[in-house]
Amino acid sequence: MTDVERFAHAGATLVAERRGRGERVYVLIHGIGMGRSVFADLERHLGDGEVVAFDLPGYGEAPEPRRVLTIERTADLVAAYLRARVRTPAVVIGHSMGAQVALEVAVRHPALAERIVLIGPTVDPTARTAPRQLWRLLRDIAVESPVVIARGAREYLRAGPRLRAKFRAVLRHRPEDVLPRVRMPALVLRGEDDIVAPQQWCRRIADTLPEGRLAEVAGHGHETMIRDAAPAARVIREFAGSV
Repeated sequence: MTDVERFAHAGATLVAERRGRGERVYVLIHGIGMGRSVFADLERHLGDGEVVAFDLPGYGEAPEPRRVLTIERTADLVAAYLRARVRTPAVVIGHSMGAQVALEVAVRHPALAERIVLIGPTVDPTARTAPRQLWRLLRDIAVESPVVIARGAREYLRAGPRLRAKFRAVLRHRPEDVLPRVRMPALVLRGEDDIVAPQQWCRRIADTLPEGRLAEVAGHGHETMIRDAAPAARVIREFAGSV
């Protein structure tokens, strides 16, 4: 059974899709230019609980807000939805930009998250410029499967003409300043070939998080949760205590 709804808070609207049933709730937050559809395979492998996947404002089927949201405001919107609709601490999973949002949910609204998972987290401070981030992304995509490239291209087109402003919001956020304030178990998960989230940066994140650990998925790059998400799901379920 799948339920899809729009949820508005403080002038912005997200779209939430809910699947499955169970005591554990997994919340999926996508990266820049993406939408909830990229999590389809991961959702199938998180079948031990309920899965909530979002289209953030201005992505997927969610309408553009009047102003591009900061990472902090996006986290507040996600938290408002969780408080109103979920009402139980969730495993909050963010990919790429979504990892930044997940971090802010954990720090700003800690009662709503029992654990967080940061998949391919951005932004590496040693490459906090648009050209460097785009170059890394293009190099990572170049070796991806046609399915991943096609799905990603479709979602980037849906993200609309304000993608540049959204990218600036990502670069302004400083996850390294937030990490020490996370007070819950946290998993940093990367594909071993991920160019966007290099191992050195992910190791720094895991070491800075008070309860952090790092895991890698062999044979995958930045989009490890899109193509063959079963290995990533196994690590996530183990971390959540489901296997």
